[in-house]
Amino acid sequence: MRIVCPRSNLRSAARTAARLGPQQSATPQHSERRPTFPLAFALLLASACLARCADSIVAPQPIRPPPIDKSGYTLFNPTPREYMREFTTDRPDLTESPFTVDAGHFQFEMDILNYSYDRYTPARDNTRFERVSIAPVNLKLGILNHLDLQLVIESYTSIRSHNAQTGDVETHRGFGDIVPRMKFNFWGDDGGQTAMAVMPFIKLPTNQDGIRNSSVEGGVIFPFAMNLPMGFDLGAMTQFNAARDEEGSGHHAEFANSVTVSHDLVGNLGGYLEFYSRVSTETGASWIGSVDVGFTYAIGENIQLDAGVNVGVTRAADDVNPFLGISWRF
Repeated sequence: MRIVCPRSNLRSAARTAARLGPQQSATPQHSERRPTFPLAFALLLASACLARCADSIVAPQPIRPPPIDKSGYTLFNPTPREYMREFTTDRPDLTESPFTVDAGHFQFEMDILNYSYDRYTPARDNTRFERVSIAPVNLKLGILNHLDLQLVIESYTSIRSHNAQTGDVETHRGFGDIVPRMKFNFWGDDGGQTAMAVMPFIKLPTNQDGIRNSSVEGGVIFPFAMNLPMGFDLGAMTQFNAARDEEGSGHHAEFANSVTVSHDLVGNLGGYLEFYSRVSTETGASWIGSVDVGFTYAIGENIQLDAGVNVGVTRAADDVNPFLGISWRF
């Protein structure tokens, strides 16, 4: 506690009391008595000064409790709900999140419907491609406080190509690939201005009817997040892939980078704007670039709806890719 007292008023009161000290009387019998009025006046000034000092007392700041140590929580000793971090997801943008699922809790993130249309292709052969994905899901399980395991499942995909010159139509449908992933947070999971994680993954070729390339692929992702002024949030990601060659049985390197900026709009409604780029080292491959925009809507603390569209800015990217999704934590 700190008391701020105007010392000038105290000195003024003291000088006044000194001036109003022993007074000389006209009668000898009262020469040794001190008059009561100057003393009372001095006490009155001192009381006013003390009252003013009391008004200047600065209230002590509340002591913030130390952060909770959550390192002891595991899959078999779940994090209590009152200590769980804010609900965050890896969707709907293409930029992954550096935040993990709390230990002992489960989260799933799913596209209700995902559609893409691509006509302006690098081949320039007037072939139109359409892809419909129904309920692809990312299942996430918190193992430790800063570690979760994920399983991305392409439940059903339909790919249709139509050549406008020849009239040929080709359709492939069925179950897609499975991608196990792991996310380990380096810092920022439970607070701070920045956060970063690492996400290794491997793609298992479980697809049907030639939907994918039927090859094992893998890579690693480094997601990053930062709080910006005025309530904005920044997300960024760098990704390295070992991808199957279009021709032959070898692999080549691919590099993906993205940046996204998000902000709350009205109430529980938020929005984001993103730029995504992927470059391949394979000879003759074109780079993929898209500008993406979307919205999220929180229903309580553990459910989120989202919708958006990714717009290709290069021929190698899908022309347009709208989607609708949901995420749920429990």
